[in-house]
Amino acid sequence: MFASYLIGLREGLEAALVVSVLVALLVKSDRRDRLPLVWAGVGAALVLSIAFGALLTFTVAHLEYRQQELFEAVTSLLATVFVTWMIFWMRGAARTISGDLRAKLSEALEVGAIAVVVMAFLAVAREGLETALLFFASVQGATTTAVPLIGISLGLITAVLLGWAIYRSAMRINLTRFFTWTGLLLILVAAGIFKYGVHDLQEAAVLPGLSSYAFDISGVLPADSWYGALLAGMFNITPQPSVLETVAWAAYAVPTLILFLQPWRSRPTPSPATPSTDPQPAG
Repeated sequence: MFASYLIGLREGLEAALVVSVLVALLVKSDRRDRLPLVWAGVGAALVLSIAFGALLTFTVAHLEYRQQELFEAVTSLLATVFVTWMIFWMRGAARTISGDLRAKLSEALEVGAIAVVVMAFLAVAREGLETALLFFASVQGATTTAVPLIGISLGLITAVLLGWAIYRSAMRINLTRFFTWTGLLLILVAAGIFKYGVHDLQEAAVLPGLSSYAFDISGVLPADSWYGALLAGMFNITPQPSVLETVAWAAYAVPTLILFLQPWRSRPTPSPATPSTDPQPAG
């Protein structure tokens, strides 16, 4: 449940931040008449995301065994790419998201109503489609229980509440620190998803070595124990992985963690003495 909750919280908070900033900017600029357009874009994005998740589920349910394994492998690898990009993007975007959205919203308001709808739609649709893909990839092998669905739902609900609280200024969180800690956890989740994708390729006979085990710690980490199920569900840590799965996990997790933990270099800010190119008001 925790891995699904984390995905729902992280992706949901990105979308909630975007929507809360859009709504706050419209309210502060006395453009409340444009609020229904934002909610129309958000609603359309949610419908698209749910439809995409249903399409993934429907597709995999109507494939033969080898095709199903290949499909799940491809979605796992795509999910790994998306979550990696999202982790590093949000690490820097948390610092500038408000200013960037303010500029984009001003442009959209100048263009017209359709531009506002499209902006809200694209902002939420990207997160929604990523959430559907990540959720689908992370719960492979756990489709007989509703726990992952409960987890991601709780994560999304938490994200909405945090977005509302930030909009109302009832609480303030350090977004940079928040996305750093969740980013570290999601790197481990993504490593597990990548490992699962390699396992699916072995199941489909695309990659060899399915029966060549790197180690066997089932005596210490029984698969049917609560902590074994917890580690498998969160990070896909299994007691008897193949050599190739283990190499894939380490090959993703180690360099990604090293890159993520490197000190963040922000863009240099202009010196106050630097002359501005913007026209100055007279007087």
